[in-house]
Amino acid sequence: MQRALVDKLKESAQSVLPIAAIVLLLHFTLAPLPFSTLMLFLPAVVLLILGMSAFTLGADMAVMPMGELIGAKLTESRNLWLMILISFLLGLALTLAEPDLQVLTRQVPAVPDFVLATTVAFGVGIFLVIAMLRILFQVRISHLFILTYALIFIVAAFTAPEYMGVGFDAGGVTTGPITVPFILALGAGVSAVRAGKSTEEDSFGLCALCSIGPILAVLIMGIFYDPTGTGYAFETPATADSIGELVALYAGGLVGFFKEVCLILLPIVVFFGAFQMLRLRLPRSQLIRIGVGLVYILLGLTIFLTGVYIGFMPAGTYLGRAIASLPYNWILIPLGLVIGSFIVAAEPAVHILNKQIEDLTNGAISRRVMMLALSIGVGIALVLAMIRILTSIEIWYFLVPGYAVALLLTFCVPQIFTAIAFDSGGVAAGTMAAAFLLPFALGATDAVGGPLLLDAFGIVGMVAMMPLITVQVIGLVYQIKLRRAKAAEKERAGRETFEKENIENIEL
Repeated sequence: MQRALVDKLKESAQSVLPIAAIVLLLHFTLAPLPFSTLMLFLPAVVLLILGMSAFTLGADMAVMPMGELIGAKLTESRNLWLMILISFLLGLALTLAEPDLQVLTRQVPAVPDFVLATTVAFGVGIFLVIAMLRILFQVRISHLFILTYALIFIVAAFTAPEYMGVGFDAGGVTTGPITVPFILALGAGVSAVRAGKSTEEDSFGLCALCSIGPILAVLIMGIFYDPTGTGYAFETPATADSIGELVALYAGGLVGFFKEVCLILLPIVVFFGAFQMLRLRLPRSQLIRIGVGLVYILLGLTIFLTGVYIGFMPAGTYLGRAIASLPYNWILIPLGLVIGSFIVAAEPAVHILNKQIEDLTNGAISRRVMMLALSIGVGIALVLAMIRILTSIEIWYFLVPGYAVALLLTFCVPQIFTAIAFDSGGVAAGTMAAAFLLPFALGATDAVGGPLLLDAFGIVGMVAMMPLITVQVIGLVYQIKLRRAKAAEKERAGRETFEKENIENIEL
């Protein structure tokens, strides 16, 4: 376990430190942070690394085994209605515990945090059911993507435009560190029991389908909530003028978030306990390991949220506002390209995805090429987001063409790359997008005087959109290379056959 914890610390440091370096670089160049904000930010970097390490270790120990066991038992039961019910309840409980969603809900005005979180959780629950049924009935995933995204844009035409960006942001943040491993493990459990019938594509696309549910759910919610009912009010950042005040501030945050996380995790514990008594009946040693994992999740999530709210988000908001207030605020556009490249490289899950693709293509598409494609995609997404903030162009003009291209590509690339591409969007829109990019966008939009719901929100959704295009383009390149290799092999075989026949004729 000690080795696993060290590995998780390395992964978390790889995720957090590049963003911390960007913040400090901006502090010493374009936008010096107030002393109190800087003093709160530095401990937050340490807390984020520690919190993410404990949280992800707990997810490996508890969440993934729970997902595989429950998925296998559900499939073995051959009870379709039981699978539908359990999948829905799992999606609901897991999403409410997702740290990235907690970060998002506290930044959205006009809708109470609980209402927004519950709406998103219902969306994930419904689409987790659809994802499980897709595996069982072997429905082509590209058809589901085309159908559901067409439905999304139809619903968006009738909802308040302010909720368009919020909906796509919600879809991006729900595929986070607790939901993704459980959903993948659940799908693996179902596919394992179906041995012989499952296809390679079943391993991918589950998270992509689950991220569609929140978008639809938020857009439907927007039909009933008036975004002009309440305005956005930035919370006054906490200040600490001494070590004692800083310690007291973080201690208060830890206590408050510990209570909150206990309530968040309670439905998962109750659900698993009931399933253990009725179906699983795991041995004591396995239950102890899962219990220890849940404790790691509790402590890690508490530490993580404390660092995000007290130190990280205020720094992101201040930097966005300060840079957008400069006479040459156009610098946000090239800066977005740089930050986008660092953001995607800082997500540990991106490196896992790249390795999977390298193995899948037998090295034809290397990790380096995949990282370049994702970096370019996320960099372009942030460039477009900064242009939108500075010009107040509606998000429709970015999302509709983007998803149109992504869906058209599904007809041209192998199905496995379509599934990987749509999963990669959620992977790219990771923890740092919700904890740093969204506060940065809010601060910048506030400085230029734009409407926050219309101009700032949607940045996470755009980060999730661009990899759908870039990864499928990589798939298209792979397909072309494969065809050329086969054609060359066929030509070489034909030439060898011709030469062999000539030699035989000469001998005769």
